[in-house]
Amino acid sequence: MNYWPLLGIALVVIGFALRFNPLLVVVGAAVATGLLASLDVVAVVEALGKAFNDNRYISVTWIILPVIGLLERYGLQQRARTLIEGMRGATMGRLLVIYLGFRQITAALGMKDIGGHPQAVRPLVAPMAEAAAEKSHGALPDDEREQVLAMAAATDNVGLFFGEDIFFAIASILLIQGVFESAGYPLTPLQLSVWAIPTAICAFIIHGWRITALDRRLGRRSGQLSGSARP
Repeated sequence: MNYWPLLGIALVVIGFALRFNPLLVVVGAAVATGLLASLDVVAVVEALGKAFNDNRYISVTWIILPVIGLLERYGLQQRARTLIEGMRGATMGRLLVIYLGFRQITAALGMKDIGGHPQAVRPLVAPMAEAAAEKSHGALPDDEREQVLAMAAATDNVGLFFGEDIFFAIASILLIQGVFESAGYPLTPLQLSVWAIPTAICAFIIHGWRITALDRRLGRRSGQLSGSARP
């Protein structure tokens, strides 16, 4: 048995320990492993190209992050805040409840990547919720501002988690089906999806109540402050 190809693992460990460029370390270790396994250079390059092509959709995801970073640098969050500040009747509660419903419905249709923390919550939903809260209740102290931002992130989590199980082709449904089938309860993915609908409705009602409760609590705080400020 040829153990020389295992030197590629050592090269990865040494390269990371010395803080070399991770891409160069991984590619160099892959090329070294292929050569030590008696493959020619052309075969090694072909293997790297095939691996990249097979996983190109995973690589495309990372391209979104610098795009979002550039948009934020050029004022995406500020524009989102300005949009909410110019809308009549916009409150934090209404905004997050609408986003909760939107997130659940799109996740139930299989579009679970249409939202998310890096591409939706941080650049859009969170600053819009903060602007709506400040518009309705005045300037927020740091702890209440963090509560609003946390509620925006939690809204995305709840909407996705309880919405995606309605889509019968999601991995979680297939996992649940396998567990039930191994226990002697054969169920189809569609049956599991149908029974996920009541749970999603309950999640919408409960989390919607949590959002409106936070909005009312902020309103009571601003009312107390304005009352204490009067002569």
